[in-house]
Amino acid sequence: MSKALDGVRILDFTHVQSGPTCTQLLAWFGADVIKVERAGAGDITREQLRDIPDVDSLYFTMLNHNKRSVTIDTKNPEGKLVLEALIQKCDVLVENFAPGALDRMGFTWERIQELNPRMIVASVKGFGPGPYEDCKVYENVAQCAGGAASTTGFDDGPPVVSGAQIGDSGTGLHLALGIVTALYQRTVTGRGQRVLAAMQDGVLNLCRVKLRDQQRLERTGTMKEYPQYPNGTFGEAVPRAGNASGGGQPGWILKCKGWETDPNAYIYFITQAPVWAKICNVIGKEEWATDPNYATPAARLPHLKDIFAEIEHWTMTKTKFEAMEILNKYDIPCGPILSMKEIAEEPSLRKTGTIVEVDHPTRGKYLTVGNPIKLSDSPTEVRRSPLLGEHTDEVMAELGYSPEQISALRTAGAI
Repeated sequence: MSKALDGVRILDFTHVQSGPTCTQLLAWFGADVIKVERAGAGDITREQLRDIPDVDSLYFTMLNHNKRSVTIDTKNPEGKLVLEALIQKCDVLVENFAPGALDRMGFTWERIQELNPRMIVASVKGFGPGPYEDCKVYENVAQCAGGAASTTGFDDGPPVVSGAQIGDSGTGLHLALGIVTALYQRTVTGRGQRVLAAMQDGVLNLCRVKLRDQQRLERTGTMKEYPQYPNGTFGEAVPRAGNASGGGQPGWILKCKGWETDPNAYIYFITQAPVWAKICNVIGKEEWATDPNYATPAARLPHLKDIFAEIEHWTMTKTKFEAMEILNKYDIPCGPILSMKEIAEEPSLRKTGTIVEVDHPTRGKYLTVGNPIKLSDSPTEVRRSPLLGEHTDEVMAELGYSPEQISALRTAGAI
């Protein structure tokens, strides 16, 4: 069966996480992704957080599946000619260099357009145009600058960054959408274009409900679904909301049986209005269903702490899975707090390809995250990440270089 992006060739100049997330997703959908790396070193994540000496780290392998690796010295004149040949053959160039790095290599937008007017140049940057556009940005910096950290955590503590990589991987996902959109537009215009995904912008997009709340706060001075209501105080900016749901249905994380020894023996519980009577019956507080202080969503808001405390008395008598089984019978929204160990061992995630076991020639078998997006006519086959320069000769031959020319380029240090 053909893949959705069969025939699309990606020149991958990305490293670490944001860019490789983008290009891996495109590779999963069938694009031919050619990862350009430095000879002898490659992507810095090949050696970061290694658990096996002299073997590509899990950090690298999990972000570079289904790609081909070539090594090119772009400072070498012969290497630069190889890169020009690749630009002429590829559809998209993806990079997450420091600002201006591509220009300093001699590959400005104008030069790339001369070589290939259909080329799409896609970039991840820390910030968009403005006072910080030349600043270097990493995951947690993006979370802070994008508004996520200021709204995460509890009101009596400092800002907190998320374990989810919303700055790096989140921006890579945004960039992938931009690339596919540009490819689609090219079918009409015949022209390439530049695509930019700034990490600050990507984080803010994922925090949009907090920007909504900022405007509500400025207008009303209070937000009744936040745990600070009714006895706390609201300042000028959206506060940290603990485990509040951020929507119209109040939710909180509650202890379950075994919480004293298991740090993940918790469940997320949502007091959805349509099933309020069922919640009251399950926890043994049937009288709340008709009590004026609890019967309506508006009446419940001032009492949420007490309500969740009472629900927690019930959840603490059940394991998180027992509680979930009971609650699901009544369509009460809930979800267990799953550890990474539990997720890694979950059979259903293996069956759907969300968790995949891959065999690597030097690492052996390892687990990785598979494609989170499933297409019925383009199933994803997760292939291992490439060894450094593994496909250099193969790609050079596709560009028309003879074995003798390839050998000469290698002798000259160009590849």
